[in-house]
Amino acid sequence: MQFCNLAKGFTGRARFTILPGMEPLSATPNPFGGIVLEPDQLPSDPMEFAPRLESSLKDWTAAGYKVVWMEIPLNRAGLVPVAGGEGFTYHHADDRYVMMFKRLEEGAFVPNYSTHYIGAGGVVINGDNEILVVRERRDEVGSGSFKLPGGHLHEEEHLADAVVREVLEETGIESRFVSLVCFRHQHAYRHGKSDIYFVCRLEPLSNDISKQDDEIAECIWMPVEAYLNVESVSVFNKEIVRAAIETPGFGPIAIAGYRDPAKVEVFFPKDGTEER
Repeated sequence: MQFCNLAKGFTGRARFTILPGMEPLSATPNPFGGIVLEPDQLPSDPMEFAPRLESSLKDWTAAGYKVVWMEIPLNRAGLVPVAGGEGFTYHHADDRYVMMFKRLEEGAFVPNYSTHYIGAGGVVINGDNEILVVRERRDEVGSGSFKLPGGHLHEEEHLADAVVREVLEETGIESRFVSLVCFRHQHAYRHGKSDIYFVCRLEPLSNDISKQDDEIAECIWMPVEAYLNVESVSVFNKEIVRAAIETPGFGPIAIAGYRDPAKVEVFFPKDGTEER
């Protein structure tokens, strides 16, 4: 009941007695004039957290910091109303934490959170000039259109790895990344975010299909010419298949001395060169 009364008081910016020598919250400056709290050092008790936060905010303001960033882990979610009462607002959240911030300087710059989804589809054509296509279960009552296998990238996953993984998961076909053919950028996608969809040319390394039953209604090898003439196939899909066939695309390049290849992908127009 004490916590309920305390939380209710935050809407009116409840004040606390700041004891001399009170331990400040553990935080680290960032390169942009901000201060970042260390999430694993946050107290779990809101009653302890509240006066320490108020005291620390005064110190950080006096020190000239512009923005305070606070990552609150899920197991410390009780701190959220305390931070809200001190003027913090939401920046973003995932299944592990909520990120909140507070401007200490009016007009201080706060970058937006991620604004895009990233997806990739594979144009997989075998030696018989057949293209690997799927019809998703959600389309069974719709157009029934065959489309390219693919999906969204996982966190910290390379584009070239993601499209190979998605094709394998949806169709059971193993493949090798060949080139990046083109991409589409669209707005007002899922949750109102924008979306970038990369189209990749893949070389199949197997032929026997084993579809992902929970997502895929049908998966087949279809003659390329037939696919390009099916009325229900979108004009966009037809154009990207033509581009995959008619152009060499962009290949992954290893640039000597440029960052860690495990963390960065670079694509250049294909010219037979694998390193620069």
